[in-house]
Amino acid sequence: MSAIKKTVSKPKAEHGTSLRTAFHEIRELIVHGRLSPGTWIVEGDLAARLGMSRTPVRGALHWLQREGYVLEHKNVSKSRMIVAPLTKEDANELYSIIGRIEGLAGRRTASLPDEKRSEIAQQLRNYNRQLEEIVKARPAKAHGIFDLDHNFHRSIIESGAGPRLMALHKAIEPQTERYWRLYASSIIHDLHRSIAEHEEIIEAISAGDADRVEKALQVNWENGAERLGHVIDVFGERGSW
Repeated sequence: MSAIKKTVSKPKAEHGTSLRTAFHEIRELIVHGRLSPGTWIVEGDLAARLGMSRTPVRGALHWLQREGYVLEHKNVSKSRMIVAPLTKEDANELYSIIGRIEGLAGRRTASLPDEKRSEIAQQLRNYNRQLEEIVKARPAKAHGIFDLDHNFHRSIIESGAGPRLMALHKAIEPQTERYWRLYASSIIHDLHRSIAEHEEIIEAISAGDADRVEKALQVNWENGAERLGHVIDVFGERGSW
């Protein structure tokens, strides 16, 4: 009896691992733009690309659909999956959510001991200083905007988020990353505004003012959504045509 149980459980574990692997690999392709917004997804081609069977790929696509990375496009005769387009409406919702998540983490960061807050503030200043250098050197160093801004916000999350808040952030961050990676270099002319908003966040953390930190983080993301909206107006919503 025990031997039968072992034989049955092993394929389930392998399938679960394959499903998670497929989910993460397909999500990376989408987030990094290697599966472009609006692209039709051919399950067999994707399975071959990943070197997997179609079963975990199919399961991963349904998982990605639940999280908003892919959409089901139906017509009279059949339905197909497409990579979710990048739209202003979606960006506004995502940026609003992540702003509130980071705001809560920022409150906890503000409550840390003075020495720890001072250490975090210095780290944030270093990132912001490098962003200022990009403004001065534009557009030669525009490609570095995403990583520096990502590290700035990641430092706050890692210093203030508990396990549940971190899980929420990990679930939503890759969806915002799709927008930021595609459009980051296009907002260099407004980068000084984001840098100024970062300075307010840093000063609020240094002062240990939880309300001020939370508000400053939310404002930074809300204004980021507005700046992103202007870029989308110029370049269009990707994959929605």
